[in-house]
Parts: sequence; structure tokens; C-alpha cells
Amino acid sequence: MKKQISRLSPHQNGKIAGILMAVTSLVFVVPMSLAMFFAAPAVDQYGNPITFPKFLIILFPILYLVIGYLFIGICSVVYNFLFKYIGGFEFEVNDVEE
Repeated sequence: MKKQISRLSPHQNGKIAGILMAVTSLVFVVPMSLAMFFAAPAVDQYGNPITFPKFLIILFPILYLVIGYLFIGICSVVYNFLFKYIGGFEFEVNDVEE
């Protein structure tokens, strides 16, 4: 039996995608911050230490959360608008006995 998704909730889908993106970004942020912590400080041509702004390490997951929420929310609104003209996602389901 074919089913069609007629509406996507922008807020709910944005929440889920934003949280997933923030948690997934930790896979990169944690090792990167550990590597930066143990790495020797970089110096410029005059011998002055160059430091990476540490607040950016914390800011990356937050940015992923916000940007993921906004873009998936916008995509859901566009999907809801276009559904009237081109239809929606289709998938098939089967009843399974337990």
C-alpha cells in the first residue's frame, strides 16, 4: 500500500535535525580540541604565539544546532508549499504479523 507524506512540521523537524547536527559535530569538535590542547603553540614569523580562539570550539556545536534548525525548518515549509503542486514523498508499507 502506498502512502504519501502530506505535511512536514517545520518546528519538530528543525528541532530533531538541529540536535542531531549539534551532537554529530561533537565527533569533530572533541578530537580537534584535544589535538589543539596537546599541540605545540604555533608562532608567526616574529616568534609571537598564534592562538586559536577557544570560544569557537564551544560555538561550533551551537552554530550547527541553530543553522540545522533554521535550514530544515525552511525546507519543511518549502516542502509543504510544493506538496500541493508536485505531491509528496511516497513510500510503501506492509502489515506484519507479530
